[in-house]
Amino acid sequence: MEVICRDLNAEHEALEAVLENLDESQWQTMTPSPGWNIKDQVCHLAYFDERAALSATSTSKFNHHLEEVFRDFEGWAKVLDEMGSDLSTETLIAWWQQERKKMLDAYAALDPKTRLPWYGLPMSALSSATARLMETWAHGQDVFDALRLKRTHTDRLHHIAFLGVNTFGWTYTNRGLEKPTIAVRVELTAPSGAVWTWGPADATNRISGPAEGFCLVVVQRRHIDDTELEVIGDTARDWMLKTQCFAGPPSDGPKPGERVFAP
Repeated sequence: MEVICRDLNAEHEALEAVLENLDESQWQTMTPSPGWNIKDQVCHLAYFDERAALSATSTSKFNHHLEEVFRDFEGWAKVLDEMGSDLSTETLIAWWQQERKKMLDAYAALDPKTRLPWYGLPMSALSSATARLMETWAHGQDVFDALRLKRTHTDRLHHIAFLGVNTFGWTYTNRGLEKPTIAVRVELTAPSGAVWTWGPADATNRISGPAEGFCLVVVQRRHIDDTELEVIGDTARDWMLKTQCFAGPPSDGPKPGERVFAP
């Protein structure tokens, strides 16, 4: 848990370093997520960091929260949409920082295999922390895109790439489809130059190229055709067109050319 907590904290700090330089008007900048400005993105992160901390500290309280959510899902969704709109940016950042600390402290005290409740299936503490890093990075990308800023990538992407590979089956079952039986080889070049691999070396279906491109696709922030990834095989391409490494109902990523931003 030490490594994932360190990297999760670093991902928070990297986004916070961008946010602290924004003026009030920039916080209202609309992001590529329909209807969400930058402030909305940070409210979303703060709220779910708070929920993650609750999940990691009290299963009973989180399960009670889940009962309330599913009793009135539309009402909960409305609360989420309006949450934080009355907060100053200073208060919002302070809230996010507070929840981050609570969440990291809670994760650090757990065994990586401890099962934690969430909005979908329960997951291990390690997977929960990895998912929070993925969400922070993905919503951070929305902020970078909104501001037309070039992002400096790090090998923290390994956590997201790992999650992307491990949710191959979930991508299909979440859509009510059978998981393909054909294996896919993934070979990614990390920002450091290291090579990360998953899947059989002799697989005929293959995905290769920059790790950041793969991560952007699995979090649905880029279309596969707008990356430098090489995709070989029908199963590999179908996966990249449907891929979804986060919980929730099935959703589709951007269309070709829809999210291509030059800083």
